[in-house]
Amino acid sequence: MNQFEIQPLNRFADGLGASIRRPREIAFFSYDDAHRFHQDERSLRYYYPPRIGASLSDGFDRFEKLDDLIDDHIDSLLKTVIDLEKRTESRCQADVIAWRGMMTKIMATPFDMFNGFEMNVTKFQGTIFIEENHAYKLESRKSQHQRASQPGAPSQDLMSYWGYKFETLSLLPAPWAETSRDYIEGRETLTVNNHTQYCSVVKTGIGKSRLVLGGEVDALWDAKPPSCSTSTDPINWVELKTAATPHSERDILKYERKLLRFWIQSFLLGVPKIIVGFRSRDGILERLEEMETEGLPRMVKQRGKGTWDGNACINFTAGFLECE
Repeated sequence: MNQFEIQPLNRFADGLGASIRRPREIAFFSYDDAHRFHQDERSLRYYYPPRIGASLSDGFDRFEKLDDLIDDHIDSLLKTVIDLEKRTESRCQADVIAWRGMMTKIMATPFDMFNGFEMNVTKFQGTIFIEENHAYKLESRKSQHQRASQPGAPSQDLMSYWGYKFETLSLLPAPWAETSRDYIEGRETLTVNNHTQYCSVVKTGIGKSRLVLGGEVDALWDAKPPSCSTSTDPINWVELKTAATPHSERDILKYERKLLRFWIQSFLLGVPKIIVGFRSRDGILERLEEMETEGLPRMVKQRGKGTWDGNACINFTAGFLECE
């Protein structure tokens, strides 16, 4: 059995970086509010800033939470790739096909000392299909929830809800000019439902490996170019994240580690902008910060604690994917 060693890390940080190809959307699909699959963009959403001071806990008792105990595998991604091949009458050439979430875990491996994962891998007609081992994922989540929380601290379920609530407060079903004032001002009373998703399928590359990745994107900043557009400019997607307002060196270190996943998730799908909603310890939205995905590794390297290195992540992933 072949092994790919993580240590020593400096072999991934030294020298020239692996080549990368800018992600380009080649297809998309939606899940509706009942999490039914549709080969269209009905669940596309648009960003509009939420009200500072909003409570991210409101409506928790009405949360319509997706039951993800059932393993959906990569079925929706494969359906979309098959549909693309039928429409274009050509094979979708790729060395690796996977969800963005799986590739995020691989890419974060050199600097993630707190989370493990297992993969299921199949090679068929020259393409490697990778998915996360669902049973291991559920067991890891169960162990995390069983850890004793600090006295008075919110539950894991509530803190997870805060992220979905922030998205609901920040999204519109149509561009701002086409959305009523009543809807915009009434977002705080909406029932939070995480069944609805717009998923982008992109073609990208790291090192010598050609990748087709699928993953949810939160919102558009402005408008999406027509499907027939030949522009190579990135779509102005927005990734929405929440984080506790840091008050100590330990908080800053914890936040910097979170930035690693923020960056990888956006980098892999070609999302150029990340908007972080900073919250109080009891879930009150305190401020917003916009950051450019491309500049995050440089910011961490120059002004941060050095908890991760973007080039090392890219080089590690390139080496791992090329390992036979």
